[in-house]
Amino acid sequence: MFRSSATSLLWRGLLGIAIGVIAIAWPNVTVGAVVFIFAVAVFTDAIIQVTRAFNSDAVGPAVGRVLLALVDVAAGVVAIAWPGITAEVLTIWIGIWAFVTGVGEFAMAFSSGGTAASRFMLGLTGLISIALGVVLVVRPDVGAVSLAQVFGLFSFAYGIANLILALSVRQSTAPQEAAT
Repeated sequence: MFRSSATSLLWRGLLGIAIGVIAIAWPNVTVGAVVFIFAVAVFTDAIIQVTRAFNSDAVGPAVGRVLLALVDVAAGVVAIAWPGITAEVLTIWIGIWAFVTGVGEFAMAFSSGGTAASRFMLGLTGLISIALGVVLVVRPDVGAVSLAQVFGLFSFAYGIANLILALSVRQSTAPQEAAT
């Protein structure tokens, strides 16, 4: 059992490092992949919405689901036809999310009954999220590439952590396997 865990961690680590290297070396390819995945997701959702619309007995929900499917198809077509604009819109969406989350965290720093250190950290992370949101909304073209590179750094670090964990699991099971 432990050997398969170590092997699984090893493969996850190698995959994480490979994805990290690709995302760092070719951030535009990563952004393009995200746009492609978005297009596939909305086309898939369109199929699901149409299927659910015609499997329902009620007329009202059927019309709404067909309309949602049409919006999904339109979003997918836009993503394929104009991937650059789609990447910028997705980046702006992430920026708005980061800004709203940051405002919430910052507000919680003043309403929280926690320690001064935890309130300080909430305020700090809130301000960082607000700053990220503003940067992504103001410069979505640069923000998309930057997000791809940050994702690459995260994947690379995650991969290394999994490799270290795989080695640790393998070493901790070596005495047990030798005894059997």
